[in-house]
Amino acid sequence: MRIRQMTALLAVGLLVAGCGRGGGGTSAGTEDDPITIGVVNAAEPYWQTFIDLAAADGISVELQNFSDYQLPNQALADGQLDLNQFQHLQFLAQFNVNAGTDLVPIGATAVYPLGLYSLRHSSLDSIPDGGQVAIPNDPTNQARALLVLKAAGLVALTGGGNSFSTTADIDQDASTVTVTAVDAAQTAIALQDVDAAIINNDFVGQAGLTLSDALYADDPSSPDAEPYINIFVARAADADNETFARLVNIYHDPSVTDGVIESSGGTGVIMDNSPADLQRILAYIEDNFRQAS
Repeated sequence: MRIRQMTALLAVGLLVAGCGRGGGGTSAGTEDDPITIGVVNAAEPYWQTFIDLAAADGISVELQNFSDYQLPNQALADGQLDLNQFQHLQFLAQFNVNAGTDLVPIGATAVYPLGLYSLRHSSLDSIPDGGQVAIPNDPTNQARALLVLKAAGLVALTGGGNSFSTTADIDQDASTVTVTAVDAAQTAIALQDVDAAIINNDFVGQAGLTLSDALYADDPSSPDAEPYINIFVARAADADNETFARLVNIYHDPSVTDGVIESSGGTGVIMDNSPADLQRILAYIEDNFRQAS
């Protein structure tokens, strides 16, 4: 999932499979019983590369495309899918806690860095004390944007901040800028009127910018970026499924990952965290979410 509003609807891409298999079981990966993976971007060319490589390895795969981010996790929990790949750990944690499910990450895919942009200033140092910074106002992106500003040295957050921080957690006395939260789609427009803005990748182009224009972007290898690692997800009973693990490895073939990076406009950073590491991060986020609720 690139950095976008989690509740937004996507335009329907290519529907590669029908309604899933149902029944709560796990597909065998044969032509008669293919492994069904829920995605939100089935039309991206790298998915066909992935399917072809899986077939060459003896695994038959079908994709089921969704136009609503809220549906692939429920479909997986209900047994209509074998896997899904569309979200990061933060989104999965919130779904698990809210829905009472125990879906688990079994492999990492990528992180899409979130950048701070300015039309008025060419460096962080030139942003003045008391400068105005716009950030997205939806909970997931707002928290991540605040962590980016913290890492950039522009704001201080009470308790150091986490993936559930809000503007209420800003320590105003220890911060050098004033932060205003606006609709994510408005951050590129707000750039005309503020000193800088955190802009989701989906809207950077609207401002005539690319990630290389960012004054600062979060580091995919930092702990603050861990909640935003995108993942393959399975039901808990399938966490150790060997065929699924082979599919994660196939996704990391350069012919696939090169396509993933190209599809992201060069912003994607491929990640290879182990399932155990991903599940550790997920448990930590879920604990934080329960405490924040």
